[in-house]
Amino acid sequence: MELKTKHKRLLVGWMFCCSILLTACSISYRFNGASIDYEKTKTIQIDNFPIRSAYVWAPMQSIFQNKLTDIFASQTKLKQVKRNGDLQLAGEITGFDQYNKGISSSGYSSQVQLKMTVNVRFVNNKKHTEDFERQFTATADYDATQQLTSVQEELVTQMTKDITDQIFNATVANW
Repeated sequence: MELKTKHKRLLVGWMFCCSILLTACSISYRFNGASIDYEKTKTIQIDNFPIRSAYVWAPMQSIFQNKLTDIFASQTKLKQVKRNGDLQLAGEITGFDQYNKGISSSGYSSQVQLKMTVNVRFVNNKKHTEDFERQFTATADYDATQQLTSVQEELVTQMTKDITDQIFNATVANW
């Protein structure tokens, strides 16, 4: 009997401590990772990102541009403006290259890596210490037996998602 009473007291004490900790602590999570002070920062300007790479696949620019504007529209409350934004993104697609990644036993390429690089200039007109210019890169592999034209759209879409996530995290997520 004495053991049951001790267990009950211990359990009640444990539950009391947990309830105090839970009410005393406040944890705030943002599922999209954005940490923006919407009282100060209300607008974003996203300029066109032209293709400046040696190899050009024309739809790449619009796929990238649409994904970049979509990520800020869907994951922030920032209003997108044409000029004088509180936040400003500009840049260009500077690289779109393919490399042999793997060699088969016959001596031919077995896997190819596609690489996309985007140069970004970010200006935070509310906090210039966060301004930067840097490159973001993503890669995707495909089997060398496939033609690039047959997998290009899928791979560019995949790499674009990766790069726009990197840009979003670097500009407004402040990880």
